[in-house]
Amino acid sequence: MTKTHTKRWDAATHLKSNEAIAAYLEAAIEDGDPAVVTAALGDIARSKGMTRIARKAGLGRESLYKALSPGGNPEFATVLRVVQALGLKLRAVPSK
Repeated sequence: MTKTHTKRWDAATHLKSNEAIAAYLEAAIEDGDPAVVTAALGDIARSKGMTRIARKAGLGRESLYKALSPGGNPEFATVLRVVQALGLKLRAVPSK
């Protein structure tokens, strides 16, 4: 019997364009689960370099990892700083 070898899928390796990043975050926000949004921000930050994003957001790298980790519960101010550091904007649109 042949064993199948798998490796963990990492969204960060697939987030190569600003359009892909924006679509990924938008889908996470539409999901409505804060944990999904936090995880998506973590994936995006890792795709762009966690140290670089932490520096641009004015946060320590370890603090950013902790805030965006599973079970992390970042303050809204932290989320806004990270979004800005990622070069993104949050927008409000009327719901359908």
